[in-house]
Amino acid sequence: MKHAILALALAAIPAVACASPDTEDAAAAEAPRQLVTIVTAADPQTQLMAMVLTAASVRQGAQAHVMLCGPGGDIALRDAPASATDGQAPRGASPQGLMQTLMSEHGVTVEVCAIYLPGLGADASVLLDGVTPASPDAMAQRLLSPDATVLTF
Repeated sequence: MKHAILALALAAIPAVACASPDTEDAAAAEAPRQLVTIVTAADPQTQLMAMVLTAASVRQGAQAHVMLCGPGGDIALRDAPASATDGQAPRGASPQGLMQTLMSEHGVTVEVCAIYLPGLGADASVLLDGVTPASPDAMAQRLLSPDATVLTF
């Protein structure tokens, strides 16, 4: 009897071992792909394209996070330069307008890098509602996530 129980237990081990990776794969397939978009470029066309590709990724199921730094951070300002707010061809969209749509309609988190505001000599009151300074530790965790895709502009 002991040998029969032992044989059944040993026979079940490969089935259990094989079931675990499948379960992990199924869980990974259900989790949304993580996208981190980093915008540092001053060029409005590049800024807009960063938002266009982020929006397209969100529509395809990605969970996005945007970090703006240097001249890219200017699109998060309440008093943003015209390059961030003027519509561009072919659809008249602006970098700031599309960024705000990503935030309001898709729940995308937008942050400025931790040194952006100190570099301006300003505080968070100069930023659009919903945009906050990034935590370097939290951003590093996002960047290092095994399921993260990082786009830099």
